[in-house]
Amino acid sequence: MTEDTIFDAASLTKVIATTPSLMLLFDRGQIEIDAPVSTYIPEFAQSGKEKITLRHLLTHTSGLRPGLPRETSWSGYAEGIRLACAEHPVTEPGSVFHYSDINFIVLGEVVHRVAGKMLNDFCGENIFGPLKMPDTEFLPSKNKVPRIAPTERTGNHAFRGEVHDPTSRRMGGVAGHAGVFTTAADLARFARCLLNRGELEGARVWKAETVSLFTSIQSPARAQVRRGLGWDIDSPYAGPRGQLFPIGSFGHTGWTGTSLWIDPFSRTFVILLSNRNHPDESGNVIHLRSQLGTLAAESIRDFDFSAVGTTHVLNGIDALERDHFTALRGLKIGLITNQTGTDRDRVPTIDLLAKADSVRLVALFSPEHGIRGVFDEKVRDSKDEKTGLPIYSLYGERRIPTPEQLAHLDALVFDIQDVGCRFYTYVSTMGNCLEAASKAKKKFFVLDRVDPINAAKIEGPVLQGETSFTGWHQIPVRYAMTIGELARMFNEERGFHADLTVVPVEGWRRAWFFDRDGLPWINPSPNMRSLTEAILYPGMGLLETTALSVGRGTDTPFELIGAPYINDSALAIELNTAGLPGVHFVPIVFTPTSSTFKGKLCKGVNIILTDREKCNVVDVGITIAQTLYRMHPNDFDLEKFNRLLVHKPTIDAIRNEKSLAAIKDLWTNDLKEFQQRREKYLFYK
Repeated sequence: MTEDTIFDAASLTKVIATTPSLMLLFDRGQIEIDAPVSTYIPEFAQSGKEKITLRHLLTHTSGLRPGLPRETSWSGYAEGIRLACAEHPVTEPGSVFHYSDINFIVLGEVVHRVAGKMLNDFCGENIFGPLKMPDTEFLPSKNKVPRIAPTERTGNHAFRGEVHDPTSRRMGGVAGHAGVFTTAADLARFARCLLNRGELEGARVWKAETVSLFTSIQSPARAQVRRGLGWDIDSPYAGPRGQLFPIGSFGHTGWTGTSLWIDPFSRTFVILLSNRNHPDESGNVIHLRSQLGTLAAESIRDFDFSAVGTTHVLNGIDALERDHFTALRGLKIGLITNQTGTDRDRVPTIDLLAKADSVRLVALFSPEHGIRGVFDEKVRDSKDEKTGLPIYSLYGERRIPTPEQLAHLDALVFDIQDVGCRFYTYVSTMGNCLEAASKAKKKFFVLDRVDPINAAKIEGPVLQGETSFTGWHQIPVRYAMTIGELARMFNEERGFHADLTVVPVEGWRRAWFFDRDGLPWINPSPNMRSLTEAILYPGMGLLETTALSVGRGTDTPFELIGAPYINDSALAIELNTAGLPGVHFVPIVFTPTSSTFKGKLCKGVNIILTDREKCNVVDVGITIAQTLYRMHPNDFDLEKFNRLLVHKPTIDAIRNEKSLAAIKDLWTNDLKEFQQRREKYLFYK
């Protein structure tokens, strides 16, 4: 190979030919993205495809199969279009992401019908020519063949200058999904034009706002992947993004071993051109693409990619709002929420849905602590002063919506911030409501939210015993899943089979703590007042059913523990001697104004989080329980420690003075099994 080697771009055709052509037609007012495809190709309106729009094709949510039949004998461009128009959708348009060449075969024909020119001619005149891309074309001339990298070999024949894709070959080498040949230099000019928002060297090809539109997230909320119009952003095919390029960068891959990824934030593009399917299709560049993406980003020493991530994280409500509440259009809604249900500008989800023209908000449901998050006791039904809507409490006389409350609704919508801990009851409320929706045959939407303590680290034993409102499902203490991912698990493993839609978080990564997200902190409950307290909660919260104050009734709940019977200095020495990573213990005395030991002087320790990445907070809780049981066996109520832990073998091991390592060995098999269960429900990297 040389720097001017020409490659079969394969599916890069979708984004360097077909999508750019549609961008031009959009600029000129000749197409509408949300128009039915039949507006431009009348014969497409058959076999259940009447509602499929250009957006569905561009985002691969049309419901059409991956490709045209290859097992039957057919040939010709016109026959390919006829077969595409005869296709039946296999899923409802706008509901599921299925990558499909048929989508772009049809889009190529839209360009043909609207522009009055075949796709290759339109691209040559309007894109490749103006951008001075001399080696980018369909049907390369014979004099260029010596520069073209060969692809697959069949017998004694290697495809060289002839498109590799079988369907494109049958259609004569010009199709919307494959057929373009190009070089690295030409692709670099194309990428620079997009980074310059449609202009290169004084030549304006597209409007800046059109580039922004096509390269931003446009896929329907129900699709659960992030795609632009034509462009990939965050889907199973987004490997070239690597580990550092943020959500908001975009690109595409090609079957022959090609890829292009563009990051507008750092103004970087990464091109990989290879002929990985020469000679026998056995080559694989999937891992290489990802490595190159990561290495390229790492090489940009003067750019902070983490800072980009903090400004582009959207919770489910933010994505829903941006998409004009399309997923809820025409539905009568019951909203399960509290004070944490807001967009990133702190506008309550209640107000957003109440004002949405396309949605009818009918009722509100509140979890523990009430709709405003101020109660530390049972909550009664009430009425929302601002909207006049009824508020049905799910933490008073009932924990589950009644059939009567659901009778006049089409759907329930859940929007509450979880803290990533099994015994935090918002998880249980979500599960109860999901079950109720299933029984009532109502739709259920989860507006997903980030896990504030990160969703990468799993801690503690899997629940082993009877489920309850503080232990609703067989999951570990810290399960490392978002509330939307949990909903998927509950729905399948509990056999609800509800009509569930998760509106996913955008721009977030599992390993991030909340302060990396750029989202506003709102206390999830009266005693959860900071990120530090949320991080410590899965360990310290385990202790609050015992004869111990965990700081409720102080300014720093879950950051300290104590009791009248404790020697604070001795306890601090014992705990620090344990050598737990990422945490230090300081002797302290305090008098809680509420909860356990209200009004009594307590002696204990202040838990100082020195390295949140290294600290295993459930280990901290177990170690405190071990130490207090050893030092104060008659005062510390070990049996009550199992109320939230729900793992009797651990209690028995503490009683028998087993080491922390020996206790954690008891959890190993269940945790391995949970990790396998968990994997299929995850959305995020």
